[in-house]
Amino acid sequence: MESIERAVDYAVNGSASGVVTNPIQKSTLLAAGFGFPGHTEYLAHLTTAAPMPNERARGPVMMLAGPMLRTVPVTVHQSVKEAIGSLTPDKIIKTAIVTAEALRDEFGIASPRLAISGLNPHAGEAGALGMEDEMIIAPAVDALCDMGLNARGPLPADTMFHEEARASYDAALCMLHDQALIPAKTLAFHDAVNVTLGLPIIRTSPDHGTALDIAGKGLARADSLIAAIKLADRMATTRSQIR
Repeated sequence: MESIERAVDYAVNGSASGVVTNPIQKSTLLAAGFGFPGHTEYLAHLTTAAPMPNERARGPVMMLAGPMLRTVPVTVHQSVKEAIGSLTPDKIIKTAIVTAEALRDEFGIASPRLAISGLNPHAGEAGALGMEDEMIIAPAVDALCDMGLNARGPLPADTMFHEEARASYDAALCMLHDQALIPAKTLAFHDAVNVTLGLPIIRTSPDHGTALDIAGKGLARADSLIAAIKLADRMATTRSQIR
């Protein structure tokens, strides 16, 4: 916990260009009095007083970024039932704005293209398979387009991630955790990076957990950590150039 706090202090005061966190064992931290669900929420808490660059929207928003796909879950560590109940147009809009601004300022994409998934099979089939797509997601997409963002949806999630579809957008916003993480980790399990968008600082992390079952056996791979370090460097460089 102290090392996280120290790293954030370095990034906030400019001594470091960003923070790359290793996986944490949440049960161990919780037993020591850690009062947050994970890294992301703790980092948001630690940076509350720091101003956002260019007066951007504040997150935190999770992104899984790999060589072939970037995905963003609108709802994260909730049960499916709780996630659906918490889904609102405003939540989708805020997530999309934070994502678009990060793609512009930290990934160097001048006009980001966002593909926004539906919730139900076939994006609700015009209401026949659920009304959430018509009543919650579609109005959010309309509002984003009215703001000038390049957003389209709701799109059927089962046809969003093949090669031709991926070429049509810069990031996919997904309504549920597994909608976003399954394709990201399937395509690039050892190369994907967990990025926290909407913070005053750059923060990346490997896309996996602590893997205590193989600790000390010489089996762990460093690929995702190396990718996280390289991505943090690129993001920090891009952000500094835009400033």
